[in-house]
Amino acid sequence: MKTRDNFHLYQERVITFAHNTPFCQLLLSMGLGKTISTLTVINDLLDWCEISKPLIIAPRLVAEKTWSDEISEWEHVSHLKISKVIGSAAQRKKALTAEADIWIISRDNIAWLVNLCGEFWPFDMVVLDESTSFKSHDSLRFKKMKSVLKHKKIKRMIHLTGTPAPNGLLDLWAPMYLLDQGERLGTTMEGFRNRYFVKNDYTRRYVPRPGAQESIQAKISDICISMRKEDWLDLKPVIDVTHKINLPNMDEYDAFKRDAVLQLTEGEITAVNAGALYTKLLQFCNGAVYDADHNYHVVHDAKLDALEEMIESLNGAPVIVFYCFISDIERIKQRIKNVVKLEGSAEIDRWNSGEIEVLLAHPKSTGHGLNLQFGGWHIIWFGLPNSLELYQQAVARLDRQGQPESVVNTHLITQGTIEETVAARLVDKTMTQDVLIAALKAFKEEAEAFRREKDDWLWG
Repeated sequence: MKTRDNFHLYQERVITFAHNTPFCQLLLSMGLGKTISTLTVINDLLDWCEISKPLIIAPRLVAEKTWSDEISEWEHVSHLKISKVIGSAAQRKKALTAEADIWIISRDNIAWLVNLCGEFWPFDMVVLDESTSFKSHDSLRFKKMKSVLKHKKIKRMIHLTGTPAPNGLLDLWAPMYLLDQGERLGTTMEGFRNRYFVKNDYTRRYVPRPGAQESIQAKISDICISMRKEDWLDLKPVIDVTHKINLPNMDEYDAFKRDAVLQLTEGEITAVNAGALYTKLLQFCNGAVYDADHNYHVVHDAKLDALEEMIESLNGAPVIVFYCFISDIERIKQRIKNVVKLEGSAEIDRWNSGEIEVLLAHPKSTGHGLNLQFGGWHIIWFGLPNSLELYQQAVARLDRQGQPESVVNTHLITQGTIEETVAARLVDKTMTQDVLIAALKAFKEEAEAFRREKDDWLWG
């Protein structure tokens, strides 16, 4: 069992920051130990009687497994008892009244919890893991958490994320509001947009005004601490591989893209709008397109052939294959032997024990906090998601502390198709996010340097 002596210097810095900042956001790259650092903070605050009833809100699989697994690995928090508020409504109610040190609930049940507790909210500390799941100011989960804050029952809140602005700076407002009720970025999303963004007349999207990013970073830097694993961990670099695939029916793809109609032997598939066409073109790239009755039609096996060859070339080395559509699962299972779909904690344990050769997973199912680094280091993307957050979190399930090898991250990309556009957009979002994290880190270091200079001047 590991002890606190095994902590890295950066973890102690994060813990001290959280001690001193009652409402804070920890922007830590995936793999920097957000979970154990937060558990240590909770344990310290319980010991100091600063809190009495902490609640962790997390993705479902993380709520079921990750936090309790982490407790069992570390001596100084091993005494903490978690009550998992999961299952049926009756099971969740029973878990709320159980004797425990920490309560943990799936983010999908947060509305149920708020409705149940009302103004008698019992939790004096809340941890949002992953806080970007509250990025939509129109979402029910955000509105419910916002309603809890008005009762002033929460004395401390920690937000955990490795991707603070997965789709741009607009994603920052809602999570930050839950920390400071609009003190830094304004009390309304509309006001935030009007102050820092302008609407592009052509795309109808909001783009940052000149200097907006720097201004936003300065506003939030006092309650955010950001660290990148590249600066603190001696991890082997991820090896990104792109495998280009030529479609055998490129003419059909081009016609579908042009006319929004795919001609089939048994009829035709029509995309009713641009959004539907976008999705159906991605389906075409993977090899099967859905019709209006939710039945899929195979249009090629080029990507499936490439996947089979790649798995064979691994000679039994474990690999995670990320898919996008149900048709992907069914077709892969028909072609590849002994594949296992990730359903829950049982498959995670089997993967980490080396019992699974090919693990099929949707990026959402491996979202935040799952530890998959012990089962292998090969990833193959059968199709790319359109979300930077899902993409980065999925890769980070293998590329984290405890991984002995360089993760080989392979993308199957059909040449000359919309998949190349998706890949380029992911890169653009990564650049924006990396700039944000680096700038927040620089603000923090600059402020610390200023304080040191001030102390030197005052005290000689």
